[in-house]
Amino acid sequence: MRFHVSQRRARVLELLRERGQTQVTELAEELGVSVVTLRRDVEALAADGKVERLHGAVLWPGVPEPAVAADDLVIGMVVPTTGYYYADVLRGAREVVEAHGARLTVGLTHYLPGEDATQAERLLAGGAEGLLLTPAWETGAPAAGEGAWIAELGPPTVLVERSAPPGHPAAALDRVRSDHAHGAAEAVSHLAGLGHTKIALAIQTSPTSHALRVGYRAAVDSLGLKDAPPSPLDSAPSHTESDRFDRTLGYLRDAVEKHGVTAALVQSDSDAIVLVPRLLARGIRVPQDLAVVAYDDEVAGLADPPLTAVAPMKRDVGARAAELLLARIAAGRTGAGTTTTTPVAAQHIDVMPELRVRASSGRQVDGRAAQVGEHQ
Repeated sequence: MRFHVSQRRARVLELLRERGQTQVTELAEELGVSVVTLRRDVEALAADGKVERLHGAVLWPGVPEPAVAADDLVIGMVVPTTGYYYADVLRGAREVVEAHGARLTVGLTHYLPGEDATQAERLLAGGAEGLLLTPAWETGAPAAGEGAWIAELGPPTVLVERSAPPGHPAAALDRVRSDHAHGAAEAVSHLAGLGHTKIALAIQTSPTSHALRVGYRAAVDSLGLKDAPPSPLDSAPSHTESDRFDRTLGYLRDAVEKHGVTAALVQSDSDAIVLVPRLLARGIRVPQDLAVVAYDDEVAGLADPPLTAVAPMKRDVGARAAELLLARIAAGRTGAGTTTTTPVAAQHIDVMPELRVRASSGRQVDGRAAQVGEHQ
């Protein structure tokens, strides 16, 4: 039997009056609705002072609060992968969550369609009080009609390494992301400071690529640099790694030999490690003929020559996102089982990458990172 919302909430109150307390997941199953829907009902009833909520449970007002260990607080985190890039993001979040005596649970999407919502609901059904969420948005932002469900989840949610544009339902959520545009601009500025006036951009198609193009273009324009020819991959992305390497190699070779390009920003550093010896085999030396700055700095320092790289501060992003989510959860309670009606402004935090200068840009340094900083 399906209840109208008012009937369902009346039934929740009836069951609580009989039992004193119960789990949100149990109520959702009993009433035949999703955990997300039942959580919205509980939040509405709690706002009216009719029930109290605590750590995935719902209590009849006045019922003694059950003993709850600090580690009963569960934070859910949905990421595309726990490998490349997101390993450090996850590590930073986990350190903060565990330092607060809570527990982090993870859902993986592998960029599969619809899997974001499936994993989010699974974690909430398992008792997560809030979510750190990295949707599988191809450009780092939602496409038309995409992602509105996130704003309807109910529990506190922080977007991680993603952002929704103004006017999108999820734009009002907290978010923490790397300022990739700033990172690209820092790379261009570094190369321009070494005397390069025509700098190529060779990047993958990824959620990061749009921001890299924006930062690169802004720096080229503001510094008055000459335009380099665009990569053919910008208009016709590759669908295999082999094709990407072959076409990027051809692009960089032609850019140097035919268009006077003397420097390049390459994403990622693993791609750059493959490309540099291939360039050398074709007579283009790094950094003598082509200065290279890589983007990501996962393994750039292990290359030969070691690659100058822009390093997104992934661990800091995860840590800041977890701190923000924990603060948001705490702000939702003024005391045991009670909620506050005082609004708390959402925060959009951009964490600036570091530029780490090594041999591939033609300048030897003592290994210290050039701190770019952080802004909000």
